[in-house]
Amino acid sequence: MAPRVEHLVTSGQFSLDGGTWDVDNNVWIVGDDHEAIVIDAAHDADAIAAAVGDRRLAAIVCTHAHNDHIDAAPALAERTGATIWLHHDDLPLWAQTHPDREPDAWLVDGQVIEAGGADLRVLHTPGHAPGAVCLYDPGLATVFTGDTLFQGGPGATGRSFSHFPTIIDSIRDRLLTLPPETKVLTGHGDSTTIGAEAPHLQEWIARGH
Repeated sequence: MAPRVEHLVTSGQFSLDGGTWDVDNNVWIVGDDHEAIVIDAAHDADAIAAAVGDRRLAAIVCTHAHNDHIDAAPALAERTGATIWLHHDDLPLWAQTHPDREPDAWLVDGQVIEAGGADLRVLHTPGHAPGAVCLYDPGLATVFTGDTLFQGGPGATGRSFSHFPTIIDSIRDRLLTLPPETKVLTGHGDSTTIGAEAPHLQEWIARGH
């Protein structure tokens, strides 16, 4: 059975550096009728668990550890028995939201997380956060970019733990080298493709200086 991608939007707040903003987050569920992976357990464990249904939840993969992408992860893991995965470089950010519970496993660049027919290859793409990752499934011709790449440009780099030149390097070297037809499913807002974003790299660089 071929894997499929399901989309849920949850609402809550993003807090960092003393500020708080209302946000809508994309939650992605990848798998088949029996097993699934959740990418970014944002805000609402009940809604995410309902979308997963009676399938086995194999993993909760965090693209990075800003609170709006991980706030529901422990509750969802407790309910389902799923393993929470995060890149170790984002542990300081994780600890701001969940000081008493570490993730269960560490993401490493190049590893493949398999479940429900999906093969999600981890691409370490720092810049928006030190441990930011994207997840690329060649069979689905899809990359889940979290807050690294959006429709229209890079993720924000104006707050703690972020760095504009680093995110540009990550996008250029790790994402824009993917096939142009690759779908880009983001952490917030609308989807795009690698082919639609690639021509604008120099504009983003100019805008960032």
